[in-house]
Amino acid sequence: MIADDLAGKRIAVTGSTGFLGTALVERLLRSVPDCELVLLIRAGRMRSVAQRAQREIFKNNCFDRLRGELGGKAAFDELVARRVHVIEGDVGTDGLGLTDEGRDLLGSCDIVIHSAATVSFDSPIDLAVEVNLLGPTRIARTLQDLDVTPHLVAVSTCYVAGNRRGDAPEIPVDQSPFWIDIDWSREVDSARRVRADAEAASRQPERLATFMVEAREELGGAGTPLLAAKSEDRRKAWVKDQLVEAGRTRAASLGWPDAYAYTKALGEKALGENRGDVPVSIVRPAIIESAWSEPVPGWIRGFRMAEPVIISYAQGLLTEFPGVPEGTVDVIPVDLVVGAIIGVAARGPANEDGSPDITQVASGSANPLKYERLVDLVQTWFGDHPLYDAEGQPIAVPDWGYTTRNKVENQLNRAKDLLDRGEKLIGALPLRGKQAAWSSKLEEQRETVSRALTYVELYGAYTACEAIYGVDRLLATHEALSPEDQAEFGMDPRIVDWDHYVHQIHLPSVVEHARVRSEPGKGKVEPRSTRLRRQVLSPDRQLAAFDLENTLIASNVVTSYAWLASRRLDRDDKVRLAAKLIGEAPTLLRMDRADRSDFLRSFYRRYEGAPVEQIREDSQEMLSQLILTKSFPAAIRRVREHRALGHRTVLITGALDFVVEPLRPLFDDIVSAKLDVGPDGRYNGQMLEVPPTGESRASALFDYAAKHDIDLAESCAYADSSNDLPMLEVVGFPVAVNPETRLASLARKRGWLVEHWSKAPGFKPSPIPLAPRRAVTKAAPR
Repeated sequence: MIADDLAGKRIAVTGSTGFLGTALVERLLRSVPDCELVLLIRAGRMRSVAQRAQREIFKNNCFDRLRGELGGKAAFDELVARRVHVIEGDVGTDGLGLTDEGRDLLGSCDIVIHSAATVSFDSPIDLAVEVNLLGPTRIARTLQDLDVTPHLVAVSTCYVAGNRRGDAPEIPVDQSPFWIDIDWSREVDSARRVRADAEAASRQPERLATFMVEAREELGGAGTPLLAAKSEDRRKAWVKDQLVEAGRTRAASLGWPDAYAYTKALGEKALGENRGDVPVSIVRPAIIESAWSEPVPGWIRGFRMAEPVIISYAQGLLTEFPGVPEGTVDVIPVDLVVGAIIGVAARGPANEDGSPDITQVASGSANPLKYERLVDLVQTWFGDHPLYDAEGQPIAVPDWGYTTRNKVENQLNRAKDLLDRGEKLIGALPLRGKQAAWSSKLEEQRETVSRALTYVELYGAYTACEAIYGVDRLLATHEALSPEDQAEFGMDPRIVDWDHYVHQIHLPSVVEHARVRSEPGKGKVEPRSTRLRRQVLSPDRQLAAFDLENTLIASNVVTSYAWLASRRLDRDDKVRLAAKLIGEAPTLLRMDRADRSDFLRSFYRRYEGAPVEQIREDSQEMLSQLILTKSFPAAIRRVREHRALGHRTVLITGALDFVVEPLRPLFDDIVSAKLDVGPDGRYNGQMLEVPPTGESRASALFDYAAKHDIDLAESCAYADSSNDLPMLEVVGFPVAVNPETRLASLARKRGWLVEHWSKAPGFKPSPIPLAPRRAVTKAAPR
């Protein structure tokens, strides 16, 4: 009996925070009651290994069955404390990064099950090499350093066989007739050089300039700190893309579908050469999916390979996917893989000399699921159980044909190029509010196409795979078990009824975990904007900060200047002023987009020589004759709503103090730009301090919050432009008002509330609002 064979054993497990590792830990604790576990876990940035174990392993619903059988949380926690040891370690580091205590615990183990891996098919090549290729060897070498020889069970993948057709037996990779003699150590050195070369290339002046341009295209004039951070993000993303492409290309050149399979294959080769006296067994699963029965049918953790494709298909987003109708999709439920690993561990090394023995856990040769059958099952199920769109309407799934990978990739690339050009064209236009939503719609479509293209690139090779993985050793291990062990630790793929599994187990589980709308719902579903608006207007909020231009009023600094400058001019001079400002409009717009602060400094010099008292007097009149006519009634109501709820309200604007002073009754405080005054009582055109724009606006908000003991995480900010990002990002509840194109895109991606406020009905806009002439003539600003 397996439970007897493993009784009193201490078993180390790597990768326990992953899908397979969590299922393995659960089964060992539940079905092998007298064993102890040593979990090697990498410390997180913010959490210790003990915290990660509790949060990422033992709180998972995988353990609900065991918690119930033990009588509740207290008994479960006692069992974990008694039988589980957690040690800090990292298979991506030589020596595993173990403490002395960790080395002692690992050295006391009878069995080591190594399931840690980077399982992403598009991992950067250096990461895949460090973890997948070198990880097993590091485990073996550490055991040798500790002078111990426990049974090492290393989890690999069937796809180490590469892109091949026909039989793929349970033999070491280098015994395959298709094996290419590769020096794995040179592959390691090469991958590390690729990282170093990419890092160096990313810091070349011309490359850095490109990242800076891309950052500004995305964020506009958001300020130097945010632009610098975005530029660095772009650089890091570029480096990662180079490493991903290097892994994909190198794998393809050697006949593997991706860097995952390539590094796993070389990892097996390296382990065989470096195991020393450590006896090794290798378990190769195919595509691991939701559980057949253990711990409960359908248990799954995270999205595996098929789930993103299935959900995108059900949502009508993925209309075609490559595949061979008669090809085999080699899927295996996770509990069968767990059963095989435990069975191999209990059986012990199969080879007398301890050399690696291979067990493949696959369904293709014993119980094949054909791609055509899988597509039919998925289509039929979603025909009977459709997902629903935002309007509560069922989504009709498309009929998938069977086409080639190249054809689908070409179609998607053409669509992506068209959408890229359309998005760039619209992004260059000065749109805002509902018009800016056009750009967001195009961006959503482009992201949908890009996501579909990624799925085809990553998973297309697997749906077109025609390799048949032998499972002779797997079936022999299963048949050697007692009937009780076969029931408890089943690993036979022949028990799976694919129709039942897909329709009754897997797809319901996928839909549940995807958190998509699977029912029409009763009545109208509350719009997301309503929920966000309720959060913004919660009594728990402490502060509401408002921008002015295009947030409270449909006006700007040029408009207010034009009104004040024309207030005391005769008709001919007004016409000349209007003509001059209209002619300057394109230049002023470019300056504003390039740097808001520099634009304000330059433009405000036009007030040089203007009498202070005259400007302040005229500003009072401008309130009723210009500002109120251009105000958004909904915005004024929102300010008053915040005040009624007891929130502090503050206006933070780059507009001049005398322009916004008449709005003071609406706000507790106003932070604005100020001009210096000369000894003659006239403005000299120089600003007294840095105007509150970009990052200085965020600094002003920080200072205000500190002064008044306000928690910005419980505060709101309203603004219309990507220039205002620093202010929007420092609060817990940002609101984009009539956003321009860049901010509309960012607000959609980040899930912010978007408000579309308009002027009162009947208002007639004017490109240059000029003031009615006064009888008294005084000097006007130039």
